[in-house]
Amino acid sequence: MPARDRALVTELFYGCLRQRRALDWLAARKAAHTPKPRAAALARLGLYQLFFLDKVPAHAAVHSTVELAKHHLSASEAGFLNAVLRAALRERAALASALQQQSLPVRFSHPDWLVERWLARHGEADTQALLEWNNKPPALYARVNTLKTGAAALAEKLRAGGVETEPWTASGQQQVRGSVLRVRSAVPVEQMPGFGEGEFYLQDPSTLLAVELLDPKPGERVLDACAAPGGKTTYIAELMGDRGEVVAEDSSAERLKLVVANCARLGIRCVTIQRSRPPGPGETWFDRALLDVPCSNTGVFRRRVDARWRLQPRAIPRLAAEQLKLLTAVSARIKRGGVLVYSTCSLEPEENRGVVDDFLKVNPSYALERCVESFPPRDQMDGAFAAQLVRVKL
Repeated sequence: MPARDRALVTELFYGCLRQRRALDWLAARKAAHTPKPRAAALARLGLYQLFFLDKVPAHAAVHSTVELAKHHLSASEAGFLNAVLRAALRERAALASALQQQSLPVRFSHPDWLVERWLARHGEADTQALLEWNNKPPALYARVNTLKTGAAALAEKLRAGGVETEPWTASGQQQVRGSVLRVRSAVPVEQMPGFGEGEFYLQDPSTLLAVELLDPKPGERVLDACAAPGGKTTYIAELMGDRGEVVAEDSSAERLKLVVANCARLGIRCVTIQRSRPPGPGETWFDRALLDVPCSNTGVFRRRVDARWRLQPRAIPRLAAEQLKLLTAVSARIKRGGVLVYSTCSLEPEENRGVVDDFLKVNPSYALERCVESFPPRDQMDGAFAAQLVRVKL
């Protein structure tokens, strides 16, 4: 697909997912009944172009959507969709104004229960800023692989290949030491200069916080307990100068293939890859371990666009219980004086400090050194949490 068309298709697909609730609200203003799933999907597609996109002329958006309906819907459904879109076009200004008067969950397309949680904890201004952040297309960041190149050299190589970048530095409370470039050009990653040579890895700067809190040293033995797809694993190895051993584990053999591929591309040699398993009786304890647990993903909603619609309130306590089990298991593999970093991409306290506090209540051999937490609108990076725990005794 030509780059221009690919960009438009991507915008339409993710835009309709992000704005699903607002689009359904708009459709309901002009529809006499709730449409069937296919008609609802096409209504969202047309309404997104009318109310959230200025790249497509309004008449073209209506015409192309109705033409799609003729091929994928019954005649009556296509007529229904045509009536809805043309009515919305006629009253576009009034509908847009009315949408802005709706509640935050409707206006910014989030579930009620989640917005209520955030309002209680962050207040209205910060919650609205977070909702707005979640509805923006995510920026693209390249972590420079300093084992192979430097930021200036990579930026020049990308520029020569038609990819514009700029140096990225943290603007909020959380600072990042790694070299990061913000990519300004929309180019498939495989076509970017330096990708095949392993000179960079695409990841949000927030993912570097936990590794930097881990602070791995050359020559150490380090565990990455939930390693796939390998972004944090390879950054650990980079900070170690590719000297020592990084044991990368994951429960999914299929996802571990991504770790293998990324280590090979970036030229990382100190990583040992294996399926997650209980430690053997003779296993050498680790100097440091990173546990980046599966979580609700509420800190990365702008990247995982469908997550806001899949997440249910009951999932958060369930996830917290699973996270505590994982933390307890990994804590047994750290030697005295060793460091264990627990991290999530969640904004929810039950999954973050709540899990750490519950762990410390029954594990007096560990002490909490410090926590870091990024809040997207404030820090201009995805939401993340990390806690540094030190094993003070066996």
